[in-house]
Amino acid sequence: MSDLLPPDIDPKTPKIGIRMVSARNDAGTRTQARVRDFAPVTDEPADKGGTDTGPTPLETILVALVGCEGVIIHRCAKVMGFSYTGVDFECSGRVDARGPRGVPGVRPYFETVELTVTLYTDEPPERVERLKKNVEFRCPVMNLMRAAEVTVAAEWVTVPTAA
Repeated sequence: MSDLLPPDIDPKTPKIGIRMVSARNDAGTRTQARVRDFAPVTDEPADKGGTDTGPTPLETILVALVGCEGVIIHRCAKVMGFSYTGVDFECSGRVDARGPRGVPGVRPYFETVELTVTLYTDEPPERVERLKKNVEFRCPVMNLMRAAEVTVAAEWVTVPTAA
C-alpha cells in the first residue's frame, strides 16, 4: 500500500485555479494589497527604512507556508479519518541580505527555512508520518520553496490530547 493518498480530484482533467491580487505602492516600502475582500499590507521595519505597518514580504512568505500547511493538514486528515485537535507552527527563514541588495551570486531569497509543526493528536506515530508525507507532497508553498532550491527542514512534534 502506498503511503500517498489517492487524489481527491479527477487526475486526467485539468482544473485551473486563478488567484488575483491588486496592490499599490506610493514610492516607499509599504504596499497595500487587495485580495478578494481583504486588504493586507507589507512593509519593512523602521530600521530598514520602512514604516513598520505590516510584515515584510519575506515574512508573508513564511505566513503563506504555515497557512498552506494548515489547510493541507486539514484536507489530508479529513481523507485519512485522522483525529487531531489543533496544530501550532513555528517558522523561520534565513536570507543573506547581500542578495536582495544586488550582490551577484548571492540569492535574493531564502537559503533555508526551518518549520516546526506541533500536532495535537493521539494518533499512532505511523499515521502521523503518513499525514506528514502527504502534507509535504501536496503543500503548494513548500513545494515552491523546494523547487527554488530552498532547504526546508520540517520537524513534526506530537502532543497527546488525552488527559
